[in-house]
Amino acid sequence: MKALKQYPVPLRYKTVEESMKAYDALNGKEIVDDLGQKIILYFNFVEKAQWKELGLQALPPGLMVIEEIISSEDEKILLESVNWTEDTDNQNFQKSLKHRRVKHFGYEFQYENNNVNKDKPLPGGLPAIYDSILEKWLKEGFISYKPDQLTVNQYEPGHGIPAHIDTHSAFEDEIVSLSLGSEIVMDFKHPDGVTVPVMLPRRSLLVMTGESRYLWTHGITPRKFDTVQASKSHKSGIITSDVGDLTLNKRGIRTSFTFRKVRQTPCNCGYPWVCDSQMKEPPPSFPESDREASQLEQEYVHRVYEEIAGHFSSTRHTPWPYIVEFLKALPSGSLVADIGCGNGKYLGINKELYMIGCDRSQNLVDICRERQFQAFVCDALAVPIRSGSCDACISIAVIHHFATAERRVAALQELVRLLRPGGRALIYVWAMEQEYKKRKSKYLRENRIGQGKKEEIHDDASMQELLVEQMPDLRNQDSASSAPSISDSQKGGCNSRKVTNSELPIHINRTSFHSQDLLVPWHLKGTRNKDKPIEPFDPVGSHDPSPVFHRYYHVFREGELEAACRTLNNVSILQSYYDQGNWCVILQKV
Repeated sequence: MKALKQYPVPLRYKTVEESMKAYDALNGKEIVDDLGQKIILYFNFVEKAQWKELGLQALPPGLMVIEEIISSEDEKILLESVNWTEDTDNQNFQKSLKHRRVKHFGYEFQYENNNVNKDKPLPGGLPAIYDSILEKWLKEGFISYKPDQLTVNQYEPGHGIPAHIDTHSAFEDEIVSLSLGSEIVMDFKHPDGVTVPVMLPRRSLLVMTGESRYLWTHGITPRKFDTVQASKSHKSGIITSDVGDLTLNKRGIRTSFTFRKVRQTPCNCGYPWVCDSQMKEPPPSFPESDREASQLEQEYVHRVYEEIAGHFSSTRHTPWPYIVEFLKALPSGSLVADIGCGNGKYLGINKELYMIGCDRSQNLVDICRERQFQAFVCDALAVPIRSGSCDACISIAVIHHFATAERRVAALQELVRLLRPGGRALIYVWAMEQEYKKRKSKYLRENRIGQGKKEEIHDDASMQELLVEQMPDLRNQDSASSAPSISDSQKGGCNSRKVTNSELPIHINRTSFHSQDLLVPWHLKGTRNKDKPIEPFDPVGSHDPSPVFHRYYHVFREGELEAACRTLNNVSILQSYYDQGNWCVILQKV
């Protein structure tokens, strides 16, 4: 029998009597929604709940929404002007997207890298029908220059687009989007994980400049209903979290007209750490040899963790339940090695064990020692512990930092070497599938800002520590990324190889993975000195000047970790499972 999905919705009543009447009338009642699906209502209640009055929250800096920018008559004319039935060989017709209809004018927008080929303009430029509208926007000051590129997207209910930033070097500062046919909620995300949902009403114009254009990602979650403000006076702007003023709004067919001006000179924006025109060095390429792999790990794993150790440790405080269960199930007196122990959060879980940790980072090992744990510095490929001496080993979020399949297998083999016959190892690696069995990992879950408040936003990697929760289905979402992806010709085997001389893409935090080998940003908060406090992000302030470090990851496909373990000698796989956005294996030495 298929399990029923549960969607909790908080309700607030003015009096206890009103809430009791609602409970008696609706609890257990079966209703039918607009899609013909049966829904059973279940009510529960509390006598008291903490309730905060919510203040006004600012839009991301540089973002503006203008309502009723055109008339309903002009809307009809523009929608009818788009010929979706013309010959698909026409150069303006985009054939590559499965879940929405797309047309380009002026230049073709390339979704694989959010860029255009400036040397190949499309014939005809922008249709003349847009001239009067653009001239009017210029005259009224809504835009600063006349666009020369237009992308028209038609979205069916349930479809969306991943969070992305249009490439800095491709377009000028100003990007504007006209929403016709239906309203939509668009999510804006700061690199620190802050998410601001913004309502774009029908016939409204979205203008992105400055920080909102260069630093914040924007995207649309694929779903058939949006949570919106219930008050009729609230048409555009931020969707607050005031549950007393929220309702569901069924999506309609929306057509967006996104206008851009192609940039002819390098970008000199004020965000050089995320600007492809101003980055001092290009992203590293995938290693072609063991030596190059070692150099990549030294620069984009070892050096980074030395720099971020204090901040990293402050986000590593909640043990993952299945790892705790594994450690507590071991016999009293067992000798256990934590290979890649980080700040040692698992070294003190079971006081009945003799646990020792090791890590490549001296600064993280120093934190372990400050906490009175036994730890030392070493490489996970050469652990200075006698062979066959450990009753158990754990390797949590370590193997995915090795840059070739051979080095990942070698790290697994080193774990097996440490185990006595019958000893067990628990291994966790980051999963490419951040949505599994229709449930998104907490890593993908949106983090909304407290209204009018400052609050701490943890780094993207710390989100892996949280439990997975029910989230919208992403299967209808088209790919968009701020960096080109290297070829995914390999399909997850432990001997998979990469295309040579291909740059590693830089991942957009809190989004799905589009490549197995990538660089994941870490936005260092506060100071590099681990003894000083970390300052939270100010949602209404200017851009965050904190340093950004990039860590190399190989995210594992389903079955890949298990396949790698099966290449090892004298090993039996006891269990293979998915946990909190990670693939996990428990193996035993035989």
